[in-house]
Amino acid sequence: MLACSSGCGQMQNMEQSDGDGSLAQVRHVVLVLSGKGGVGKSTITTELALALRQAGKRVGILDVDLCGPSIPRMLSVGRPDVHQCDSGWVPVYTDAQKSLALMSIGFLLEDPDEAIVWRGPKKTALIGQFVSDVAWGELDVLLVDTPPGTSDEHLAVLENLKKHRVDGAVLVTTPQAVSTGDVRREITFCNKTGVRILGIIENMSGFVCPHCSECSNIFSKGGGEELAKLTGSVFLGSVPLDPLLSASVEEGKDFTQLFPNSATFSVISKISQTLLNSLQTA
Repeated sequence: MLACSSGCGQMQNMEQSDGDGSLAQVRHVVLVLSGKGGVGKSTITTELALALRQAGKRVGILDVDLCGPSIPRMLSVGRPDVHQCDSGWVPVYTDAQKSLALMSIGFLLEDPDEAIVWRGPKKTALIGQFVSDVAWGELDVLLVDTPPGTSDEHLAVLENLKKHRVDGAVLVTTPQAVSTGDVRREITFCNKTGVRILGIIENMSGFVCPHCSECSNIFSKGGGEELAKLTGSVFLGSVPLDPLLSASVEEGKDFTQLFPNSATFSVISKISQTLLNSLQTA
């Protein structure tokens, strides 16, 4: 396996696989993008994956947020050893049924608390290995969680996915103008690189009271929906700031199973179904 030491920033030797068929059985590839950090992009990626799994789909998450790999914690998978098979790295499965697979740099660090201090070429090389050398097997949807902005990592993902169709991107924003303004630049990035925009999600849209379940707009509201209208994009929905969801993510628990009757789950489920319908009609 590959071991990454943040202290020295060097990759140890690993066996290379040809990886030609790593995405051959993956039906759909979806990028999850955000214009800025702190909008809950990784949370949305995780919850979409869980909702899709609950809908009976086999799902994978490729975490290329190299400097902030938070999804392993959100899915409570710790830091297991990453093994190799004839086809490449075997992803980490979150369940015995192997219905949700994950690959992240978080599994490859000797010390998870150390910062990743890498230049662009090294990040690009690792992303290339993630795309070509992970044996995903049969998946309905592979979600690619990207870092904020439009950086080397995004270009590396698109470059390495050229041989495999990218169905499109889901953009995550919060209601405030500072976030929607950054998403405008993300939309420009998608247009320049030929990535189809599958829709926009407004996260942290109001606060759900843990006692009465009433939703209060502590921030502004509707920025994501307005942005979708202005840019001709599909508005997928608004996900509120829900303490139950936040606690589930912090504790690595499956919100979709714990609170299936909540309004927040209903929103996430509808977003995932709309996304599935869009992928199937593409």
